Amino acid sequence: MERCDWAGPEQIYLDYHDTDWGVPEYDSRALWEKLVLDGFQAGLSWITILKKRENFREAFAGFDPNVIASWGATDVDRLLQNPGIIRHRGKIEATITNARVWQDIEAREGFDTYLWNYVGGAPLQNSFARHADVPTSTPLSAQISKDLKKQGFKFCGPTIVYAFMEAVGMVNDHLVGCHRHHAVKGMVRDQ
Repeated sequence: MERCDWAGPEQIYLDYHDTDWGVPEYDSRALWEKLVLDGFQAGLSWITILKKRENFREAFAGFDPNVIASWGATDVDRLLQNPGIIRHRGKIEATITNARVWQDIEAREGFDTYLWNYVGGAPLQNSFARHADVPTSTPLSAQISKDLKKQGFKFCGPTIVYAFMEAVGMVNDHLVGCHRHHAVKGMVRDQ
């Protein structure tokens, strides 16, 4: 069975590739969680985040932005003592800030709608044959990054945003030879 070059060899990575990565996500809270995790990944490998994902979920109240938005300095200090997560003050503080921004966008139009409007509500379909052909950022990810930052988001540069777009299925970057490319290509939101 062929997979994208980056998937493996650890089972957790293979499982993530085969069941989660690239599958279109339309839930506002889940989108926010994945964007936050991609922000935590900056400077690290994704496998590090995958191995700590459940610890993150526990430490960050199931990634409920409505809970996290009320957190303050005491919570930052508590999280900095948690060895199960990435203990980076800037990223932890950004998560709290981003929860507040999420609330604003969610109340105004829905975080899911806000993000999916950038791609017309349906995943962009790429047809890359080699991992070396897949970009790390695009003009669209740069625009989304810029717009998120205008809203007040932190840790959401163009590369983070593009990785997020791939992860949540806004763009299908499974290689054409990968067994998931065609399956993911057929996944569209029920209207």
